[in-house]
Amino acid sequence: MAKHLDLEEQEQLDQIKHFWAQYGNRITWVLIVALGSMAAWNGWNYWQSSQATKAAVLFDEIERAAVANDAERIERALADMKYRFGSTTFAAQGGLLAGKALFDAGKTDGARTALSWVADKASDDAYKAVARLRLVGLDIDAKAFDQALKTLEAPVPKAFESLVADRRGDVFMAQGKIEEAKTQYQNAWRSLSEQAEYRRLVEVKLAALGVSVAALSSGAEVAR
Repeated sequence: MAKHLDLEEQEQLDQIKHFWAQYGNRITWVLIVALGSMAAWNGWNYWQSSQATKAAVLFDEIERAAVANDAERIERALADMKYRFGSTTFAAQGGLLAGKALFDAGKTDGARTALSWVADKASDDAYKAVARLRLVGLDIDAKAFDQALKTLEAPVPKAFESLVADRRGDVFMAQGKIEEAKTQYQNAWRSLSEQAEYRRLVEVKLAALGVSVAALSSGAEVAR
């Protein structure tokens, strides 16, 4: 009986050896890839966390420079952040903050550079959309209406579509195209939630153009 068991174990051992000779290398590589992926994922998470922490320090620097109205310091900190931590959320937030602060400081070109970088390079589409909407404001001030409308052609998250329509209305108003402006403001008003504070602003714009929002609510367009 013992001899029979020995032969059976030997047969099983031979089968395992045969299986491993045929598939062992593939299994080993699969395990290596799987374990390597886990290690890479853990390493990526650590790297991301580390990058975010360091980027937060530079964001604070931009914020302090903005409070101090120090345009040169803002631009230096933003340049450093873009170079070292350009893929982080803090970089996009820093770009938006720098754009506003530089505009307030009268540095329009610097503001445009900061906002253009966010619009092109931000990892989050929402930040890109915000940057484009602010760039349109600069274009309107510069009477660069064609550029403003081109900027608004870029796709945006659905939550921003009403704001894009409103901004497009602003461009048409600046051009004196009243009917086109009305249409865009109406589109913006209809797509905004009734609870949205921004809807009140659009209502003011429509009222200034003689459009009754009560009529819009019922689906009709009636001039007062």
